[in-house]
Amino acid sequence: MHTLIVILGPTGVGKSDTCIKIAQHFKTSIINADSRQIYKEIPIGTAAPTKKQLSEVKHYLVGIKNLEEYYSAAMFENDVISIIHRNQLENNSKFSLMSGGSMMYIDAVCNGIDDIPSVDDSIRNLLKQRLETEGLASLVNELKTLDPEHWAIVDKNNQRRVIHALEICHMTGKTYTSFRKKSKKARPFNIIKIGINRPREELYNRINARVIEMINNGLIEEAMKVYPMRGLNSLNTVGYKELFEYFDGSISKEKAIEKIQSNTREYARKQLTWFKRDNEICWFYPNDLSEIIHYIEATQNNINKNN
Repeated sequence: MHTLIVILGPTGVGKSDTCIKIAQHFKTSIINADSRQIYKEIPIGTAAPTKKQLSEVKHYLVGIKNLEEYYSAAMFENDVISIIHRNQLENNSKFSLMSGGSMMYIDAVCNGIDDIPSVDDSIRNLLKQRLETEGLASLVNELKTLDPEHWAIVDKNNQRRVIHALEICHMTGKTYTSFRKKSKKARPFNIIKIGINRPREELYNRINARVIEMINNGLIEEAMKVYPMRGLNSLNTVGYKELFEYFDGSISKEKAIEKIQSNTREYARKQLTWFKRDNEICWFYPNDLSEIIHYIEATQNNINKNN
């Protein structure tokens, strides 16, 4: 049976270079599992693969959408499963490789996502307008009334998740919770999960340095180009939110950079908290390439023996 290698970890840890070497070793491609690298207009702020990296190994799902286009974890799940199936048929490869740090995207592929109904554009646009006129707090309060169970667990500062839950409530007349069965779906492939991490101080220093490198590489200019679209959910992300505040005149350039560094470190902490709940992940230091490859091969051999 085909095997999907999942290489995950916090932002800034150094997954890209490690993944390229592993993909080359197993003669396979890389499926991107970063929910922002799918957008073609923002490669600097999302640390998308460079031209050199793209030339070294074929990458899927990088720069495939415009910022205005809707994309979801459910769509990602379908796209990845199709890519894995194609790899298996066309390339006759034993392995596919998926890499990234977007928790919901990785979970959608490994465990499946609940069959939540699609939302009409009219409802999506209505709630978007209400967000602009009423503010997020009003919508959070409405969610508390319509679906108190989900309200209790949702990140109330994450407007995308609050709005999506309300979209489902308005679309179906049912609670968003009623569609979240959390039942793991069977997959026609095996899954080996590899976690990449570093000591906290080392990781944070890398994050701080990478933000400065992004600024030097043109992040401010990139953010300015998309500034007119700042209300899009696709731009509700670290790096752009802070620079939009700078463009609005509410904070200085220096403060915006500090906030990007701080918020990126906070996001890395959230990623690690999420991933460390999963006992199927085996963790490595990024430079432990030979140990990672040995673990993958040994695990695959054990799978083959037990099948």
